[in-house]
Parts: sequence; C-alpha cells; structure tokens
Amino acid sequence: MVTVDVAVLDNKGNPIPNIPKGNFRILEDNVPQTVTQYSVGDAPLTIALVVEFSNRFQSFWSEGWYETLVAVQSFTQTLRPDDYVAIIAYDLRPEILCDFTDDQGKIAEAIRRLQIPGFSESNMFDALTDTADRMSKIEGRKAIVLITSGIDTLSRITYDKTRKMLQEAAVPIYTIGILQLTRAIMEAQGMLGGARDITFLQGDNELRTFAKETGGQSYFPRFLEEMPGAFMAINQALRRQYTLGYSPTNRAKDGKFRKLTVQLINPQSNEALRVVDDKGKPIKYTIIAKAGYTAPRAVE
Repeated sequence: MVTVDVAVLDNKGNPIPNIPKGNFRILEDNVPQTVTQYSVGDAPLTIALVVEFSNRFQSFWSEGWYETLVAVQSFTQTLRPDDYVAIIAYDLRPEILCDFTDDQGKIAEAIRRLQIPGFSESNMFDALTDTADRMSKIEGRKAIVLITSGIDTLSRITYDKTRKMLQEAAVPIYTIGILQLTRAIMEAQGMLGGARDITFLQGDNELRTFAKETGGQSYFPRFLEEMPGAFMAINQALRRQYTLGYSPTNRAKDGKFRKLTVQLINPQSNEALRVVDDKGKPIKYTIIAKAGYTAPRAVE
C-alpha cells in the first residue's frame, strides 16, 4: 500500500475542503492507479522545527538572527495541545534542543537556548537528512519545518544525495527562507552580487526543490509581519490534507524511484475538475503532494 498526503489550495493558499474520493486520480509513472483508501481530518501533527544556528550567520546577519527567533516563536504559537514538536538547531552538526514533546515548557526552554552558536559552518543537508531519516519511522501526519538562509557550507552529503534521501524518507518539508529583506537592501546598495548573489539564489532554488519533491511548500517572507501567516498556512495545509492510498499495479521490488502525479478529475468526462466558489466563479487551485516514492528492494 502506498499512502499519499495531498493538499489542495486555492489561489490565496487556503485549503479547499469537501473534495470526494472519486475526484482524485493518482498516476504512478503515468499509469493510473485505483484509490482504495481515502480520509480527511483535522489530525494532530508531529513536526520537527529545524533551525539554522551558525556563528557566521549570527555575526554577519544580525537582522536575520532576530528574524529567526521571531519565526521560531511564531511557529510555536500555531501549535495545539495534542501536537508534538522537536526543535533542532544546526551549525557544524544538528543538535536536538528539544525532542518530540507536547510540553510547552520544554519547547520554550529550547527556544531560550538559541543564544550562542558554537561553529561558523551551516551544514543544512546533513541536518535535513538526519531529521528526515528519524521521522520516516513516525506514523500519522508529520512534517519538517526548515528555517534557514538556504546556504550549505560543509555537509558530508551532496545536494543530489540529499534530494534522493528526502524522497525516500517521504516526510513533507516546509521551508522558510529568511534574509529576503536584508538581501534586497544589500542589493540596492551594491553590496550583493557575483558569487554571493548566485549562492543565495542557488539556496532558494534548493529550498523550493526540497519542498516540491516531498509534498511541502516553500515561503520567502520579506517582513517579520509575514512570518505568522506563513506558519498558519503550513498549519492549515497539514491539518486539512486528504490522505489517499492505493496498491501499485507495478509489483516489482526493484528499489527504483516511482514518480507520482495527483490530479483532480471529473470521473464522467475524465477531464480536469472545475472547482467554483460560493458565487459560481472558477477557482484556480494547486495540488501539493510528494513527487514519488522508492519501491522496496527484494531481499536476496
């Protein structure tokens, strides 16, 4: 059985509710599958908050550091009593400041520990894959929320290997790219260009890729006031997901990656589903789901 969590969002980023099972179609390597499991609900969440916490970052980007703390606090304000959260900071290596808990006191204590970083490196790939591997064994609705500049300095794992490992772990990743306003100001002042500019743009693209391929979303708020809205959007997208399940027609245990496409269709016409608002006007929607999964490999 393959399980796929799906969020359907309107053009304002709000979840679209009440879509029946029969309107969903899943293609595995372009082959239609039969959806046998369907559920939707406002379920508790298990979330790992992964925060960049390097000395280099704090020293050179004081505004960004304040941004980070505001973002972490904004995230905790969206939690419910039955949600579980872990807070993980990374520089040279990831450090679990608070393992999965619903204790708000422990969460607040972990945030207070975000004071003095020890290293200048920011090994994002290592921290992300380590967290995704741990969470791959957790059942239920889960996600990684990554707050970062998007720059990786010295990870052991390459970008391509990171993509592969994140796809295999199948944990949705929601990325918050900070320093957007700082970068815009520096660019206007002629302080950002060349290799540094390319490094940041590459980081932004990597964050978008991680989110898209795992069924998450990426956000790049420019102002502190936008942080709560980004976290609220993440919260709603996770809680109001549709969970679909099917048995693959391809039964080969070859360890290969299977590409997934989720569509909304009108089963009578087999055409794309037309969604309208209360006034009968068409709504443009976006379907968020993981890009695929890795098939099991037969034991020799």
